[in-house]
Amino acid sequence: MSEESDSLRTSPSVASLSENELPPPSAPAGYVCSLTEDLVAKAREELQEKPEWRLRDVQALRDMVRKECPNLSTSQEDAFLLRFLRARKFDYDRALQLLINYHSCRRSWPEVFNNLRPSALKEVLASGFLTVLPHTDPRGCHVLCLRPDRWIPSNYPITENIRAIYLTLEKLIQSEETQVNGIVILADYKGVSLSKASHFGPFIAKKVIGILQDGFPIRIKAVHVVNEPRIFKGIFAIIKPFLKEKIANRFFLHGSDLNSLHTNLPRNILPREYGGTAGELDITAWNAVLLASEEDFVREFCRPGPPCDSILGQALPPEGLSSEVPCDDSTRAMKSQLYSCY
Repeated sequence: MSEESDSLRTSPSVASLSENELPPPSAPAGYVCSLTEDLVAKAREELQEKPEWRLRDVQALRDMVRKECPNLSTSQEDAFLLRFLRARKFDYDRALQLLINYHSCRRSWPEVFNNLRPSALKEVLASGFLTVLPHTDPRGCHVLCLRPDRWIPSNYPITENIRAIYLTLEKLIQSEETQVNGIVILADYKGVSLSKASHFGPFIAKKVIGILQDGFPIRIKAVHVVNEPRIFKGIFAIIKPFLKEKIANRFFLHGSDLNSLHTNLPRNILPREYGGTAGELDITAWNAVLLASEEDFVREFCRPGPPCDSILGQALPPEGLSSEVPCDDSTRAMKSQLYSCY
């Protein structure tokens, strides 16, 4: 696989409708798959995605939205709904729940999601708090690099950092490659003091982790923490109760041992700051990608939304629901047929 990152793009679409398309609320755009043959095979193996069933599965989810959540203001385009099916291995019920949670999270935390656009976060982006490395890892995962030491609390609240993270995730997930491969997080805690860490209390931790685990259609394949100070044990103690076991097992603490990091992220994709050979860490390229997407974010996050009361009641997934249960083929076919009857 090439070391160079695949270009970030929205899934191609054409202005056409399926013959079986229902009337309002919206006219979904046609979907054209942009995955390579290798990624199609990977999606089939890991996500239970079958190209020959793909559009039928999307239509089944669309029918469920219209029947069970008629007041949910959401895009119903093929490419958008496909993100949620992939994130939940084509289990219709759990994909619908994720979609509901996604919108519920956005409406229940206005400090983060209102007016979410790159131009409103220029100070955070310029600080170098986060960036996406130009090269993917050997599995094709983009690497989101976080550097909390770059944040000065007196300049702006911690919620601005969270806004920047969510903005980046929204841009990354537009790529079908990312939907299949997932992402890796590299968090550098060098220089993070106790006073700075105290801003990330249980309330913030629970909300952020809730979104990442149950409210956003992205696969987090690993979290690599480097240069963590002793106080990180306290930070992790705040975080861990909210983590599912699967995600907790994907945390790797390397300390200052970059050789340990390199066993997971090879040197040729890392900048010099982390013992790599890919040059100096450059934040300008990713900032430019985000700023060029201003109009997309204005359309999506800067318009009035409906009251959240109608969907909040559906936002909590059943207790103990696993995110790794695949949808059986026979069940999938039966559900598709059932929803096509409505």
